[in-house]
Amino acid sequence: MGKRVLVVDDAAFMRMMIKDILSKNGYEVVGEAENGMIAIDKYKEVLPDLVTMDITMPEMDGIAAVKEIVAFDSKARVIMCSAMGQQAMVIDAIQAGAKDFIVKPFQPERVLEAVSKALS
Repeated sequence: MGKRVLVVDDAAFMRMMIKDILSKNGYEVVGEAENGMIAIDKYKEVLPDLVTMDITMPEMDGIAAVKEIVAFDSKARVIMCSAMGQQAMVIDAIQAGAKDFIVKPFQPERVLEAVSKALS
């Protein structure tokens, strides 16, 4: 049984890309969310081993969602995904509780490296 992942991104195309990379490599995508609010509910519902979280989303951004998820589950493992590789965003994400940070457009190797590192 592969590790269970929740994929969060407001762009359906990005969710599809991440799902594709993960499922081809033995991970099980147990849920998807298009904003931070839905991500928190989904997290509590499916209790995944890992979350890939976009930063910039409508309703609630990824950093706020990470804080909520980590408050709910201190062992939560979250990898932030963003097109903006800005230092401040990376620092905010890590301080919020993210384990790693990947920048779009994704390199499948980098996604898998971040996922396997966060899960180890």
